[in-house]
Amino acid sequence: MPSSTCSTSSSASSTRPVTGTMLELQVSSQPERPKTSSSLGEQRKTPPSSRPQTTATCSAPVLNCEPIENKIRKRIKHSWRSILKECKEKDVHKKGEIPVSDFLDIAEKFELDLSEDEVKQITTKYDFRNNGKFAYCNFLQSCILFLKPKETSLLQRMIIQKPQIPLSPGPQTTTFFSAMLRIQPQILHCWRPMRRTFKSYDESRTGLLNITDFRHVLREYSINLTEEELFNILEYYDKNLSSKISYNDFLRAFLQ
Repeated sequence: MPSSTCSTSSSASSTRPVTGTMLELQVSSQPERPKTSSSLGEQRKTPPSSRPQTTATCSAPVLNCEPIENKIRKRIKHSWRSILKECKEKDVHKKGEIPVSDFLDIAEKFELDLSEDEVKQITTKYDFRNNGKFAYCNFLQSCILFLKPKETSLLQRMIIQKPQIPLSPGPQTTTFFSAMLRIQPQILHCWRPMRRTFKSYDESRTGLLNITDFRHVLREYSINLTEEELFNILEYYDKNLSSKISYNDFLRAFLQ
C-alpha cells in the first residue's frame, strides 16, 4: 500500500501498522443528508491540523507474503467480518494487534490451511513491533483491498487497465479503510454497470470525474458515504486537491 513512509514490494502485501482507532471498522451503512458542492469545497480546504489523522509510520514489511495471501484471499473475503470480530475480542488493549498464538487459533478456526512455514512467514511480516504480536487489521486490509495495481503478464487479461499516469496516493486514514471495507460487497455486486455509468458522465474520456458526479453515481447504486468517509476517500484519490477523482483507480481497489 503506497505511502510516504512505507514502501512495499507487492500490492497484496502492502500494509502499515495501525493505531487503536483502526479497531472501529464499521460494517453497517449509515444514512446521510445530501451535501452541496459548496459545503464539500469548504471541507476540502480544512487546515491540515484539523484533518483526520493518518495511521502510524511503519517500516517496510520483512517478507513478501503475496503467494500466501493469494492462497487464502478467497476464504478471507468470505469471512473477514467474523475474523475481525474474533480478533477484536482478543485485542483487550485495542492496539490493532493480538498475540501470535491467538491468531493461530483464529486461523485454525476459519480453516485458513496454512503450513508451519507459511505461518512463520506471515506472522513475521505482520509483527511490526517485533513484540510477538500480529497486526490483524493490516493483514485483513492487505487481503481485501488492492490499493496498488498488481503486475500481470502480457497473456493475462486485466479487469481494468492500468492508468497511463500512476496514482499518487494521499493519506491512508482509519476512516478511509473503514469506508472502503464497508462498501466493498456493494461494489463487487455492481461494478460493471457502475463503471459504464461513470464513463457516461466522463464525456471527454479522461478517466476522471468531478466530485459531484462521482458521488451522484455512487448514490445511483445505493452506495451512500458519510461526509467524513467521502472526505477521506477524496484525500486518498485526489491528493493534489484537483476536485477530480479517477474512477478506474477507485474500482480497481476492489477487483484485482
